[in-house]
Amino acid sequence: MSPPKNAFSSLYVPIANIPASDIQLRPEYLAVFKHANIESKHLITLDDLPALSDIQSKLAPENTKWILVDHNALQGQLGKMYAERVAGVIDHHDDEKKVPEDTGEEPRIIEKSGSCTSLIANYCQPSWDTASASALSSGAAHAQGDSVSNDAAFVKRWDADVAQLGLASILVDTADLKDENKTTEHDRKAVEYLEAKIMLCPPLAASFDRTSFYKEMDAAKKDIGSLKLQDILRKDYKQWDQGGQKLGVSSVVKSIDFLSNKADDEASAQASEAFLKALKEFATGRELDMYSLMTTSTGSDGNFQRELLLWALNDGAVSAARKFATNAKDELGLEEWQGSDDIDSKRA
Repeated sequence: MSPPKNAFSSLYVPIANIPASDIQLRPEYLAVFKHANIESKHLITLDDLPALSDIQSKLAPENTKWILVDHNALQGQLGKMYAERVAGVIDHHDDEKKVPEDTGEEPRIIEKSGSCTSLIANYCQPSWDTASASALSSGAAHAQGDSVSNDAAFVKRWDADVAQLGLASILVDTADLKDENKTTEHDRKAVEYLEAKIMLCPPLAASFDRTSFYKEMDAAKKDIGSLKLQDILRKDYKQWDQGGQKLGVSSVVKSIDFLSNKADDEASAQASEAFLKALKEFATGRELDMYSLMTTSTGSDGNFQRELLLWALNDGAVSAARKFATNAKDELGLEEWQGSDDIDSKRA
């Protein structure tokens, strides 16, 4: 006789959707790890999964369920194998309708927010508070004297470490809640909750300053000068299929001029030619039909600026790119790319 389905608790394994080597491309990770008392090697990454050649035999689809975070469609090779096993999602992007409407006991949260971490923190708040309270009461029940206070201090420190991980992400994504175009009530609520967790930890409460913490994380994220251009392009890269076309987008925290100069430094060609050659190499290596580069930076006048470069890499994608350029030209301030005579691109 088989045990009932609810006889066992599910084991949730958090997997960072990047190879282990890509952690080094994210200086903001390394910065917050110091505050959270963890190391890069503590993360579970794609490298820890079985090889794609035999993953289904070692990780049978029917024995898994996948909860997506910060995206709502399982892409790539994993998507081909496990898309039918997606059982929940927490995301702030447009709903691609790939996750079942009824996810049962698992979350199906797809709502607008500046940071997906805000949605996660708010969803986990009841369970987190329960777990912390249980740890405190259990320690008090089985300890005596100084060990009671030591257990309480450990729980509060653990809570504060995790809270700093979440807080760093939200503050960077929303510019310390000051980006009016991105910040939502979800973000403000999550920041208030996470900051309270930190302030409950006596060793941190006296010295923690949210503004200073944000500035440290933001500076770390923008510290990409030591990275190669190809690494910068793949640092924050997303790829998906739409309408039979393969699309890719790189988000970068420096201007196109910065990237063009870096390409020039790494090659012998003129800056514009080296830059476009590097972009084409990146896009064609991923067999893209259309590639987009989006940048955010501070201009010479001290004002925040965004740039968008869109490149259709074959005839089939040109019509879609032209349609986008026509429809979005006025709204985004698009103009013809002046970097080369033989490329038809748009720049905002």
